[in-house]
Amino acid sequence: MIDAALARRIRFVALDVDGVMTDGGVYLGDADGRPLEFKRYHIQDGLGIHFLRRAGIRVAVVTGRVSESVRMRAAELRIEDVAQVAGARKLPALGSMLDRHGIAPADAAFVGDDFPDLPVMRAVGLPVATGNAVDEVKREAALVLSRGGGQGAVREFAEALLRARGEWDGLWQAYVAERSAGEAAAR
Repeated sequence: MIDAALARRIRFVALDVDGVMTDGGVYLGDADGRPLEFKRYHIQDGLGIHFLRRAGIRVAVVTGRVSESVRMRAAELRIEDVAQVAGARKLPALGSMLDRHGIAPADAAFVGDDFPDLPVMRAVGLPVATGNAVDEVKREAALVLSRGGGQGAVREFAEALLRARGEWDGLWQAYVAERSAGEAAAR
């Protein structure tokens, strides 16, 4: 459960990728001598990100692995703040994003699962661990999700945060109403 006052303060949510937006699996191969990398993303996470953005919360990706897949998924979700940091030095990347937007670390959340995420989790106001996170990460999290990465963890977090802010019902109902308007006319 997220404290309502803390939830209302959150203006920025940063997400790790492998083990948070995905299950951590990476498929490697090649086609005609070109290396390929594939990751599996959970579709419900995308809608959770959409709802966060509709609530006026800036969403970012901060990952320690460079991948075209991440760039593509972030573009699809209209996430503008993306840091793919080889070597997993995520804290300076997050700091630059927060500075650029004039947001204090205390007003940010980060969802992580493994040791490279701990420096960022220790710096933000709302550190969150996925259900598949290592025990050390779970111990430092203010919220431990029941779902694992790539299994709807981001959606679970988005819903929990937006419920604590009192915005969840209005957001999903507006979403459904927008998609129902044309159906009534078609009948």
